[in-house]
Amino acid sequence: MRNEMTLEFTSVSENESLARVSVAAFVSQINPTMEELTDIKTVVSEAVTNAIIHGYEEKSDEKVMLTCAIDDGEIELIIQDRGQGIENIDIAKEPLYTSKPEWERSGMGFTIMENFMDRVDITSEPGVGTTIRMTKQLTSTRALCN
Repeated sequence: MRNEMTLEFTSVSENESLARVSVAAFVSQINPTMEELTDIKTVVSEAVTNAIIHGYEEKSDEKVMLTCAIDDGEIELIIQDRGQGIENIDIAKEPLYTSKPEWERSGMGFTIMENFMDRVDITSEPGVGTTIRMTKQLTSTRALCN
């Protein structure tokens, strides 16, 4: 059975913690390990921060959309903005790349997402926005399915 929640919030940095805690509370119903929960919270934080800082350039009157779904122990996260978009996703995914070097950004957001999740799909169009779709099969449920 698929269970899903959707959250829409204003693009202010303070809402990054709201997104992280909301997803953690939702995912907790299927009893993830502490490591899995930490990984999920980290990727939510990275994706939401990217939407606010890079997608909207900290314009606080925009909206970030977050969907979290659980289906047979698989977590699906979708973080979407209607901001600037990414011109070249391959370049943006390179470790240490950042479009805001003057802000001392690490440029590791996509790398972290790819390392912590089983699958990361990024779609983006300049002037239209970016959607990040990530999935992770929880280890505890992998054992139950085998």
